[in-house]
Amino acid sequence: TSDGFTFIYKTRMMKSISFALLASALLGGANGFAPPKLQSAKTADLTKLNVNPDGSTGWDSFCGNDSLELPSGEGARKFRRTVYTHDDWVLHRSQDRFIDYVAAIFKSGVYKNLDNEVRAMTFVAGFVVVWNCITGGYTDLEGIQQAALRPDLPVLSMPLSAFTLTSPSLGLLLVFRTNSSYKRWDEARKNWGMNINHTRDLVRMANVFYDGTGVSPEKRAEDLNHVALCTWAFVRSMKRHLSPEWEDETAFQEELYEKLPQQQAQMILDAAHRPNRALQDLSYAIDDLPMHFIRKNEIHKAATIFEDNLGSSERILTSPVPLFYSRHLARFLAVWLVFMPLGLYDAFSGSWNHAMLIPATAVISTMLIGIEEIGTQLEEPFTVLPMQAFCDKIYNWCMEIVSWTPGDNGRIVNSVKTEHAFFTSGDAPAMNGAANGYAAPPVAAAPAPVYEPAPVAAAPVEYAAPPAEYAAPPAPESEGPSQEELNRQWAAAAMGRR
Repeated sequence: TSDGFTFIYKTRMMKSISFALLASALLGGANGFAPPKLQSAKTADLTKLNVNPDGSTGWDSFCGNDSLELPSGEGARKFRRTVYTHDDWVLHRSQDRFIDYVAAIFKSGVYKNLDNEVRAMTFVAGFVVVWNCITGGYTDLEGIQQAALRPDLPVLSMPLSAFTLTSPSLGLLLVFRTNSSYKRWDEARKNWGMNINHTRDLVRMANVFYDGTGVSPEKRAEDLNHVALCTWAFVRSMKRHLSPEWEDETAFQEELYEKLPQQQAQMILDAAHRPNRALQDLSYAIDDLPMHFIRKNEIHKAATIFEDNLGSSERILTSPVPLFYSRHLARFLAVWLVFMPLGLYDAFSGSWNHAMLIPATAVISTMLIGIEEIGTQLEEPFTVLPMQAFCDKIYNWCMEIVSWTPGDNGRIVNSVKTEHAFFTSGDAPAMNGAANGYAAPPVAAAPAPVYEPAPVAAAPVEYAAPPAEYAAPPAPESEGPSQEELNRQWAAAAMGRR
């Protein structure tokens, strides 16, 4: 009876330990990283967020909202479109930033996306602990070491050197993954930076180069306003081209109909490649401006850069990091983490039944898989870039630039500067004005001709006959010398070298 009581006691104790360890593995170890049941992205109350009207966010957009839970997964990407101000940079450099970051660790969107992976790895760690308690013995709640229930089964363990040898390779794979993804994000951001720079440059040149001779102020304002709108239409079409349809199509149509003439907006919407159509409209608008063709060419160069930025962005959108690389990294990381509890089991012998292996596995898995998750989130950069904020700023800046006119700063501006006379006089109107359908400016009166004195004819110079000794030799009775020989003789006689 004593042996039977001991067996029953051990069995019940083992069940209690197994239940406790599994519960901690499934709930305690990974529950902190699991997203709770949230409201959907469409119904969540997001008005508490410090989100700008253009959809961009700052450093502290989510601070002070402990009761607010954001959607995870794809729904969280639109809240990562950060645009910093000076105040944001001050907070970014704050000495308390680590405290803020650690305090918000359970609200991190990156960690919430790792729910399934971290749960699986934590379950493996819990299984290893329970299995080894059954096969290798365990310590009960009173601190008494108990014998193994199934000593015939092996204890799960691996030498730690296996992970020491493979960890550099895993680190290189993770570093290359994140670096390549960041380079894609950086290139996409530079493309939009080029768009911002050259939209301002294009509209500025159009405003300065505009030849207002014979053109009313109203016509000038209409032409330049059309150029500014076409410039904005291109970048807005590019933004829609790089965004998912379900997120941006409705807003895109509303903005086009609001800002552009209806026919032009409809032509862009009906085009198979909308940015190409918008860029074509911009080229037409530039070509209709009254200015010399050399100046138009300079403006068209800025428009050509838009095409390059569009092509570069399309390449990023349609060509991911090679799939075999991403998949090998994911498999490598998964296998490495699955077997990691076997290598770390002996390292946690100081804890009760090696139980600390479970939370340690959860933390290590979260950090390593988090690196791979960051690379995946950066790989497609356009849905985390504040492209709507870029488009709104481009529209505001372009419309402001075309509202400026020569002389509005109080300085008197000559209608035609001396250094610009070539572009507005002479033969230039024949190459430019008639082709653009506006009246050529009056040609300046030609200056009075300047006559040079007629050259005085010089008196002819008579040369004395050469001396007798330099006379040509008499022709022989036979066939005379050739003309070439005579020429050489006369040349030598003239130089005194006969």
